[in-house]
Amino acid sequence: MGLLDELNDKQYEAATHVDGPLLIIAGAGSGKTKAITHRIAYLIKEVGINPWNIMAITFTNKAAGEMRERVDRIVGEGSEGVWVMTFHSSCVRIPRRHIDQIGYDNSFTIYDTDDSKSVMKAVFKKLQFDPKQIKEATVLREISNAKNELLGPAEYEELYRGDFGRKRFVEAYKEYQETLFKNNALDFDDLLRMTVHLFKECPEVLENYQRRFQYICVDEYQDTNNAQFELVKLLAGERKNICVVGDDDQSIYKFRGANIMNILNFEKVFRGAKVIKLEQNYRSTKNILDAANAVIANNRGRKEKALWTERAADEPVRFRQYDTGREEAAEVVSEMCRLHRKGEGDWKDFAILYRTNAQSREFEEAFVRENVPYYIVGAVNFYARREIKDVLAYLKTIDNAKDDLAVRRIINVPKRGIGATTLQKAADYAAVNGLDLFEACSRASQIPGIGKAGAKVEAFARMIEGYRRILSDYGILETLKHLLDESGYLEEIRASDEDDAQERLENVEEFVNRVAVFEEEHPEGTLSELLEEVALVSDLDNADTETSRVLLMTVHSAKGLEFPRVWLCGMEDGIFPGYLTINSDDPKDLEEERRLAYVAITRAKDVLTITAARSRMIRGETQYNAVSRFVKEIPQELLSGELPKARRRFDEEYDEEDAPRRAFREMPFGRADDGPRGGFIPRKLPSVPQHPKAPVKLSTVAELSIKEPDYTVGDRVRHVKYGEGEVLAMEKKPRDWQVTVNFDTAGQKVMYAAFARLEKL
Repeated sequence: MGLLDELNDKQYEAATHVDGPLLIIAGAGSGKTKAITHRIAYLIKEVGINPWNIMAITFTNKAAGEMRERVDRIVGEGSEGVWVMTFHSSCVRIPRRHIDQIGYDNSFTIYDTDDSKSVMKAVFKKLQFDPKQIKEATVLREISNAKNELLGPAEYEELYRGDFGRKRFVEAYKEYQETLFKNNALDFDDLLRMTVHLFKECPEVLENYQRRFQYICVDEYQDTNNAQFELVKLLAGERKNICVVGDDDQSIYKFRGANIMNILNFEKVFRGAKVIKLEQNYRSTKNILDAANAVIANNRGRKEKALWTERAADEPVRFRQYDTGREEAAEVVSEMCRLHRKGEGDWKDFAILYRTNAQSREFEEAFVRENVPYYIVGAVNFYARREIKDVLAYLKTIDNAKDDLAVRRIINVPKRGIGATTLQKAADYAAVNGLDLFEACSRASQIPGIGKAGAKVEAFARMIEGYRRILSDYGILETLKHLLDESGYLEEIRASDEDDAQERLENVEEFVNRVAVFEEEHPEGTLSELLEEVALVSDLDNADTETSRVLLMTVHSAKGLEFPRVWLCGMEDGIFPGYLTINSDDPKDLEEERRLAYVAITRAKDVLTITAARSRMIRGETQYNAVSRFVKEIPQELLSGELPKARRRFDEEYDEEDAPRRAFREMPFGRADDGPRGGFIPRKLPSVPQHPKAPVKLSTVAELSIKEPDYTVGDRVRHVKYGEGEVLAMEKKPRDWQVTVNFDTAGQKVMYAAFARLEKL
């Protein structure tokens, strides 16, 4: 059998394209990995390209591992020369060799999200920022966005010079980055930004990598941000032998900085690019695929394509609407149990997808009640657990003593009698004398006013130096075992009366296993390389899709996965799409949500069930939402289970027994003529005077709050839940006043006056 015999016509065309830019538009389940790996094999075996000159980049370790395995299997001998890595792994390896040319030490530490939060907390304290006025998470998000745009602190300050509203962001960014530089640390966004900066500042380094990587392939190109785009553009250089593979319909990471225009404008940036569309789907049935096509066709910002399949239509897409979210969870889990008992599916064949992590709780409770094994993708990452973070902080301090954050974490863990005051004196001494914190600890006896605590601090420093000697002589595993045995860390956990003590000990044991495997697989591996691997592990990389248990996850986490049976739950306006999207002035936000719905639908191979609830408890309030507009975009002939009929007119009379429930469910809020859809939903109906035998008119309910409020724009008001805030806008609507308030702690809210019950201050 020939190398490319198993490819279809379009895959074959993509695999045999050699020189010049190539854009492969690969729809969901269209065999893009097969096309990519066979193209690499074709370049090596048929064209004679040296494997050393080929680079393949993707986003997750899982995807990189699968690609590596396939390339090795198809190419055989010599395949190890192909550079198959994630963006972040590539941008660790390159700076690790050359970042000293732009002022860093090559043994830099990588800060994860928790590390960045700790640094920002210290920045806020130093700059005396009030977290009630500006949130640390908001500043970190702004810094991340700036780095994705390749803006360092100086460029960011220059861009927003004179913008008073950005003053605190500028100050925080400068202080944050100075702290990272002092600690010889890079955060995840820095890995990319600094690699691009290195290439631009050191042309000879860039030229070296351009000579090496003569053929570049980028997977999931629709997810690239501007920094990643600039990186691959620089590497492609004048040759422009760049192949990008992606699907604009699956671009769902705008919140992480992904720029869909990178794929939509590829032909404009790389003139003369060849475009090949992979439209045959090998995953889903025809009905599932037709449903996905019908939904995504409503987007304007996309490249025209229509997936098709040779699989039969088979079962229609199932739609089920329940009265409450609790009933939805109970019925979904009950159906899974029936299918499992009848032998129509293993637990691992079932997946529940939802829009936000918060939606998992009721499903978890239902699984526990029914004794069904399950796993939540998005639960606490193994490496983010307290005990693992502690052990990693020890290893980071041993590896890179410049990391003040790691030193602070473990200097008194387990307890050594080194208090916050002593630590602050050491930190102040370090700052005055231009030292890192560990250096100050090593000479603690010289610190004025530190007293007897100085001996304890110096003992800690000597202990770390001792571990370094063990590392040099015996390796990582023996060092870790010695550390755990001699430091007293495990004894402190055992002696604690915490409920999770045993679980924490087991987690540490599992990490020891992880280190043992690393040493076995990398006999010459260094501690820095181990810490790199750990830092780059994503939550999805840890997801076990083989163990027999139901997987629960957000749609974002499900991208790249597929399951025989999928339940897509919580499909209501206000949930999916969410209120913020519905209320957004930018139509691109709704298009991104629709792409997310498309991704969700195309995860199903054989059976897709879409569910919604008429009422759902959210943030302590019962909300009543309409079925998601995305469900309504699916043609009725593809669905089993009817969508709710159109709403009755509000002046229609109802039987008195049914009136309160129907009135509550069909309140006018959320209609297009009532301002932002999904506005404030009442927890209970206002009282309506009724004759014992008189039918209720909903028009009466809807007109209760026509009276103008006693506050106006600019007034300070108080809400029973959100606290105090300032009225930003008021707008008269047919049935009520719509009020926009910026609350001091809860942020901006849009609500209706009758139910907000705002009190003027």
